[in-house]
Amino acid sequence: MPAHLPADVRAFTGRTAELAALDRLLAPAEGDEPPLTVAVLSGTAGVGKSALAVRWAHRVREAFPDGQLYVNLRGYDAEQPVAVADALAGFLTALGVRGPEIPVGIDERAARYRSELTGRRILVLLDNASSVEQVRPLLPGTGSCLALITSRDSLPGMVAVHGAERVTLDLLPEADAVGLLRRLIGARVDREPSVAAELAAACARLPLALRIAAELAAARTDVSLAELVAELGDHQLRLDLLDAGGDPRAEVRAVFSWSYQHLPADAARAFRLLGLHPGDSVHVTAVAALTGTDVGEARRRLAVLVRASLVHVGRGGRYGMHDLLRAYAAELATAHDPAPARTAALTRLFDHYLAGSVAAMTSLYPEAGAGTGDPEAARAWIEAERPNLAAACTYGAAHGWHRHAIDLAGTLFRYLDAGGPVAEAVTVTASAVSAARAVGDREAQARALSDLGRLHRRQGRLGDAAETYRRALILYADLGERAAEAVALRNLGSVHWRLGDYRLAAEHYRRAWTHYRQLGDEAGQADASVRLGLVDARLGDEAQAAQRLRAALELFTRLGDRFSEAYVLSLLARLSRRPDHLDRAAVHLEQSLAVVRQAGDRTAEAYVLTDLAAMDAGGGRLTEAAAHLRDALVLHRRIGDRASEAEALNDLGQVLRAAGDAAEARAQHDQALALAREIDDRYEQARAHDGIAATCGVAGDLDRARRHRDLARRIFAELAVPAAPSLDVVTAAPGR
Repeated sequence: MPAHLPADVRAFTGRTAELAALDRLLAPAEGDEPPLTVAVLSGTAGVGKSALAVRWAHRVREAFPDGQLYVNLRGYDAEQPVAVADALAGFLTALGVRGPEIPVGIDERAARYRSELTGRRILVLLDNASSVEQVRPLLPGTGSCLALITSRDSLPGMVAVHGAERVTLDLLPEADAVGLLRRLIGARVDREPSVAAELAAACARLPLALRIAAELAAARTDVSLAELVAELGDHQLRLDLLDAGGDPRAEVRAVFSWSYQHLPADAARAFRLLGLHPGDSVHVTAVAALTGTDVGEARRRLAVLVRASLVHVGRGGRYGMHDLLRAYAAELATAHDPAPARTAALTRLFDHYLAGSVAAMTSLYPEAGAGTGDPEAARAWIEAERPNLAAACTYGAAHGWHRHAIDLAGTLFRYLDAGGPVAEAVTVTASAVSAARAVGDREAQARALSDLGRLHRRQGRLGDAAETYRRALILYADLGERAAEAVALRNLGSVHWRLGDYRLAAEHYRRAWTHYRQLGDEAGQADASVRLGLVDARLGDEAQAAQRLRAALELFTRLGDRFSEAYVLSLLARLSRRPDHLDRAAVHLEQSLAVVRQAGDRTAEAYVLTDLAAMDAGGGRLTEAAAHLRDALVLHRRIGDRASEAEALNDLGQVLRAAGDAAEARAQHDQALALAREIDDRYEQARAHDGIAATCGVAGDLDRARRHRDLARRIFAELAVPAAPSLDVVTAAPGR
């Protein structure tokens, strides 16, 4: 259950009428009117919209038992407002949608998001929106959910088109403004009530300015409120920030400046540099890097800024800034810190993120026992910093830190590919492609393109995957990187396999095999031979397939690759269908299963389980086969291997049908069909239609059985392959 709300606001004061107006949003709709699903909380910058929204959300959280979603859209951030696609991906992940299942397009993501909200009662808080376009895809489509939007804009389109209720936030009434000062400053307000009213007026009765002024007053107990008000008035005149229109935001800037001028020099510098940080929250260690100090000193400076209400403490000991303060801090940095100093600060920050990423990845994925540190702590660090790491990549690629973007993306790829949100992984990797192109690093560009192709393939975007692999292949060929070119050829062949173009797949596999032979890479030759054998088997030439597989088996045996040896034995056993061959392969696979489980390789474990299921099914051990396939499905879903998941669903359907459970078999084939259509895997679509036809026949629904059988035959014919044999699971390898 998502519980994303920020912490409630300290010393919240007033807004009784506005809270009551929001409470009325939960009242039952009158007559036949549909329940309200959208509300807009609008008002000028610094007026307390976010504070009010968060306070009300905490008050009514029990009315939303299925959770609360929150996103700061940063709509008025000139550098990096949150993209709608990223906000949707974050919400879908929070709602339990696995990364590989998150659709690519905004419209498709929005549709999936609305589907996930159906039947749930969830509060969606969309903070700091800049426009109707930024929030429209994030609106729930069900009356059981409520979206509360905060914006400086009145968003008339929300009211006109979506029937939103608007609650407008004005300046605090004088009594409430003075009351907030009283709660923050104390009895001095009651000793000088008229002066307190002047201070509230000087802060334009805006909560953000009132809090900053109050903290400064509380810290200067030796100065009377009257002296402070006079000082602020003089400061406002000196800055000449008050325009003829009386824009309250100008007065807020005056209060910012007044408070800033009273900071110690080191804290003032930390405040300015924090405005340069591209992320939304920052850990003290990153502040130390940004300011070029140690952690203790950074923590001391942050404490000064927190006391001044210029920085707030967030969850997990992280620190954040109001968007107005961030913009003001960035302006100050531009005005007071020379460009080389700003560049050095951000370089230190990105160095920190890169070093942390390298250390975490070394702990998570040690090579030859060289890993150090705690893997769980490493995983926690990456998860906590992931938004900042992604922001560093995109900012670096756009603003000249190209090498950092390249290295960060390359370092994090394995983690993001294995378990991170795929949409975020695509954004990070695409940034690396852009950065590599900007600096003319063709090798880094090719490597990033190869990574991006893999992500597209995982998402089921096979056309994009093929095009991306082709671009990488051209670069590798020009660079003379024969080994990398061979891998790209193999991967491109596997994309064409999924697309059902087996002859083109075989052409790429043959070219890869030739490269491997010229390089003297026997393991690569064996791998390419296996893939060519699978094409032969798919096209019906089992004799040629067996010949290629036996050649690969000989190489793997000589190389001592027991895992690949067991896999090829299982493929040969499936071709021969001889019980002794099936049993021999099963023994080798059981040994492989023990090894990969000990190593924690979940991807390999899923593949071995699928292979074992084939051996069990061929030997008539249907219960064991079904158990292995269910375990494999769990792993495929965790990993995000959607193509292998579709195959395993069809395999399980065939096993269950053979075991006499036609109804459950039909359910598996239905799932396989939906998934295969989504990723455009036509062979698995045909297998699913074939399986559904068989289960419909068992149920006596002959018309439906005939329709599905005709669809299966048509797809098999278009692919120019024989119909899939019963319990055929040879088809998994090219996705590996």
